[in-house]
Amino acid sequence: MLPNTASGQLYQRAVNVLVEGVSSASRGPANYAPYPPYMRRGAGSRLFDVDGNEYIDWMMSFGALPLGHAHPRIVEAVQREVVHGTHFATALEVEVEVAEMLVGLLPHADKIRFANTGTEACMAAFRLARGLTGRSKIVKFEGHYHGWYDAVLLNTNPQLPTTLGHPNDPIRIPDSSGLTLGSWADTIVVPWNDEAALTRVMAAHGRDVACVVTEGIMTNMGVIPAKEGYLKFIQAICKSHGALFYLDETVTGFRVGAGGCAELYGLKPDIVTYGKALGQGFPIAAICGPDWVMDGLEWGKVLHYGSHNAPRLGLYATKTMLEIMMEGGAVGFQQLQACGRKMANALREVINAQKRHPAIVQNVGSVFQIYFTDRDAITDYRDFCSHVDRNKFRLFANALLQSGIYMSPANTLHSLSSLAHSDADIQATAEAVARTLETL
Repeated sequence: MLPNTASGQLYQRAVNVLVEGVSSASRGPANYAPYPPYMRRGAGSRLFDVDGNEYIDWMMSFGALPLGHAHPRIVEAVQREVVHGTHFATALEVEVEVAEMLVGLLPHADKIRFANTGTEACMAAFRLARGLTGRSKIVKFEGHYHGWYDAVLLNTNPQLPTTLGHPNDPIRIPDSSGLTLGSWADTIVVPWNDEAALTRVMAAHGRDVACVVTEGIMTNMGVIPAKEGYLKFIQAICKSHGALFYLDETVTGFRVGAGGCAELYGLKPDIVTYGKALGQGFPIAAICGPDWVMDGLEWGKVLHYGSHNAPRLGLYATKTMLEIMMEGGAVGFQQLQACGRKMANALREVINAQKRHPAIVQNVGSVFQIYFTDRDAITDYRDFCSHVDRNKFRLFANALLQSGIYMSPANTLHSLSSLAHSDADIQATAEAVARTLETL
């Protein structure tokens, strides 16, 4: 029998023509029970599905919508420009304008190279680091995600505690079949937030390391901030070994401040990549750094091609987003962080008021996540794997959907505020969370 909803009926059709009925595993039945809601439109802080249900959206396209859905000025800019063409694959005036805006905004960026997605930008950044240094190895951290590029698809998904091994042993668990041993032979995996572990690795391999790559905030296991001083430690140890310090801001860029984690933590990275929020819903990414790094891409020394690099409509959306966020002295970025902190604090109050489900809320500015755990804090991948009840969170988030609150049911992901969210949205969400915890 077909489910008695339009989403259910769509799902029954979709599984016949789409893998798992969707186009990305995080959207499918592994997270949503018994099937995902199929969305029809968005407006402001709201999503509306094909059954007419309305949701307060705290996922915001995995962080790609700092302004919320269908912001009037984004709509106006795209409608104005689409009549003149969608994509030219040529040099563009708006490409120069947006690059000038970014270089003016980001003190660590002398030059920009636009790409299509965060994964693609990361791939180019790794090649650039290797091309500049003449070294082959890269260092990544357990639980960090830098796209689905073969060489870094290690320990990005939580594993069972029995697979974790001794705390001093590196974990190298591939997250996909189809990877060859050679595809990650030069990738070294290190526990995060552990200065001693990175010191040991760099002492042993530092002369061969092209770059150390890190998220500024570990956003692939919810929201796990770096310990105080840890990111500057990474920066310093890279310099001492002649490796590049690569900060992946695909998630955090234009989300936790105008200058992202680089600004928030006072960093001077050699390479930075951006995606998600940069395009305000359009696929666009960027690689940036000082001249001496970015010059490595000149004249094909380190090749980076792309028919859709610097997409015309996406650049107009980016330009408009940056203009809005920077008005009045970057008030938009301040408002974004304040809303996220207010939502996180409201969730803490609700969780602390109930006694049935031990849980905590971790956040940095606009980015927040709930963990069902008896720990006071989750500090790394191993904590997450061993001490977080991910199944309870999935049940919780799916139950919240019935109250019109949209959070990703994957505890590895996170929720985000936007300029469209209001105090009323925060109150309604907190009340729905309280009801859901009572019945969970």
